[in-house]
Amino acid sequence: MSKAEDLLRREISRVNLHLPSRRLTLSELLEMGEPRVFLRDGSEHYFRRSELEYLRSLLDEGEAAAMRLPIILEISTLHRGYFRVRGRIAVKVVDKILGEYDILEEKAEALYPRYLLPKIRKRLPTTTTYAFITE
Repeated sequence: MSKAEDLLRREISRVNLHLPSRRLTLSELLEMGEPRVFLRDGSEHYFRRSELEYLRSLLDEGEAAAMRLPIILEISTLHRGYFRVRGRIAVKVVDKILGEYDILEEKAEALYPRYLLPKIRKRLPTTTTYAFITE
């Protein structure tokens, strides 16, 4: 690995310190008195209960136990002008918020134009976060 690649890798790690060290399921968070996760930098991130309830209303039975939060909105160097969401349930939630959900087309990951980020973040400000990745 070149010195420039190593420097870039360390810088990306630094800007992603706001990511959770461990993501919890929606069910686990709903059972907590104060729903929160611990971040890589040692701080805590709190979720709005109303947002968690809204997410549960979008899901089928049993999916709350499998959905990990926060939903990661990946900003990549490879797909300029787009962001990626991974995970069948997370993609389903984003598609439902955008009015694009098709029950016959369940996807494990999806790319969305970046101009849609504000719409997602406005509806899910505490249950989504950004991750910056290099590919």
